[in-house]
Amino acid sequence: MSTDAKRCLAVIGGDNREIVLIKSLAEIGYSIKVFGLPVSLMPQGIKTCTSFHAAVEDIDAVILPMPGINEKGILHAKLWDADILLTAEDFASIPQKVPVFVGAASRFLKNIALAKGISLIEVAEMDEIAIPNSIPTAEGAIQLAMEKLPITLHHAQSFVIGYGRVAETLCIMLKGIGANVTVFARNNSQRAKCQVLGYQAKPIKDLPLCVKEADVIFNSVPALIIDEKVLCQAKKDTLIIDLASSPGGTDFETAKRLGIPALLASGLPGKVAPLTAGRILADAYPRIIESYFKENPR
Repeated sequence: MSTDAKRCLAVIGGDNREIVLIKSLAEIGYSIKVFGLPVSLMPQGIKTCTSFHAAVEDIDAVILPMPGINEKGILHAKLWDADILLTAEDFASIPQKVPVFVGAASRFLKNIALAKGISLIEVAEMDEIAIPNSIPTAEGAIQLAMEKLPITLHHAQSFVIGYGRVAETLCIMLKGIGANVTVFARNNSQRAKCQVLGYQAKPIKDLPLCVKEADVIFNSVPALIIDEKVLCQAKKDTLIIDLASSPGGTDFETAKRLGIPALLASGLPGKVAPLTAGRILADAYPRIIESYFKENPR
């Protein structure tokens, strides 16, 4: 799509996904200011700024990275050579009525937005990003399992906890390579759908009773599901791959104490397929931005 009004966007921090996004937004007519990304990776015409304050001056919207800012105020800026700490004072410099887009917002960021009256829009769970993002997430999860397991996924007892977008895509891929897939979901209709598709399906409450059968467990639920009760029943060589957003849904301390391998693998798209993940953002963000301004004219 193209944009009639040449809006000015501030892209703050990020990784290789944002490089793809910036190039695409510039090509369709957006004016871009950047902070927290290397000058050497910027296409011609992009204004690089030396501070957050300079980047957000006279702009129409702010785009933060998909992982956003952690609870200590550290910006996700993987391509920068030092930590970037953002404070409430920094966000106070954003002009009034300028929206801030982010993948997923930490409590730290939400509290600042609430205190400063900033419109904060989380995009990670929007279908146009979450559904295509489920593909690199599922591929990355399978890659990790193949690297860490001493057995093939073919015929492996593969448990998937939750049945949202990521889990649905992951189950399709696991079944495609011959894994024995069991889905644990709270929703009756989700379990019925899983059975139709050829997976075993059980309620989450049954996990402690069944976990000893698992070779690998993929968690997609952002709540403590794989707790001490579950871990004490698991085999010592069961691999746990937690795909939920940090801090995940696994008691990692107990897993470590019991010698059970458990990995927090959130944010896989940017790690395993940054070009694809960047293209997903580049395709979705113009519609998201213009839809916001259509609903919230300034």
